[in-house]
Amino acid sequence: MIVLLGVLVVVLGFATKRNPLLVVGVAGIATGLLGGLSPGKVLAAFGEGFAGSRAVTIFAITLPVIGLLERYGLQEQARNLIARFGRLTTGRFLALYLGLRQLGAAVGLTNVFGHAQTVRPLAVPMAEGAAERKYGALPDRTREKVRSFSASADNIGLFFGEDVFLAVGSILLITGFVNTTYGTHLEPLHLALWAIPTAVCAFVVHGWRLLRLDRQLERDLLTADVQPGPAVEAAQ
Repeated sequence: MIVLLGVLVVVLGFATKRNPLLVVGVAGIATGLLGGLSPGKVLAAFGEGFAGSRAVTIFAITLPVIGLLERYGLQEQARNLIARFGRLTTGRFLALYLGLRQLGAAVGLTNVFGHAQTVRPLAVPMAEGAAERKYGALPDRTREKVRSFSASADNIGLFFGEDVFLAVGSILLITGFVNTTYGTHLEPLHLALWAIPTAVCAFVVHGWRLLRLDRQLERDLLTADVQPGPAVEAAQ
């Protein structure tokens, strides 16, 4: 039971806004030591875990490429592209991106989109460009809101879309665990089919939130425009 103190380390670390990598590392070391492992075995467990999942770090290869593309105007071209579609607002664009992200994840293309390769260099500039076309320069707070909604569209699209794909890791893990533990014969297709209504509901709910973003931007920016400036307030 004492090994669960590692979970407490994670909770305290995130609650105090520490570096996530440092928090998870310390929690892993604490859990191993409390579980009776020697420091050498804890280090070996970290090494085996990294070697077994080193494909996760493949995204690092894309970062130099994206940085080079951004240096030569990728984000500017994304803004210019969105400016050609006058009826495509920020909310509508993000709802479209949400649908594409879900469809891609549903057929196993989980790495086609993503924060590093799509959201930051393409989705965010296009969402901001749609808002700038209508309202002009955006304040920092509004810009951060657009970026957060862009990230949420990618997260929710991936999370609820990938379970529709038969060969995704979570589906295979669930079926393997249930069949082994309870002696049943659960097929991945059954779970994938039941994931479709959940994915549809997630698209409807979050798509509605993304479409409401246009009203929020209009209300926030128009309110900011009519507020009196510092000189006017001083005169009053």
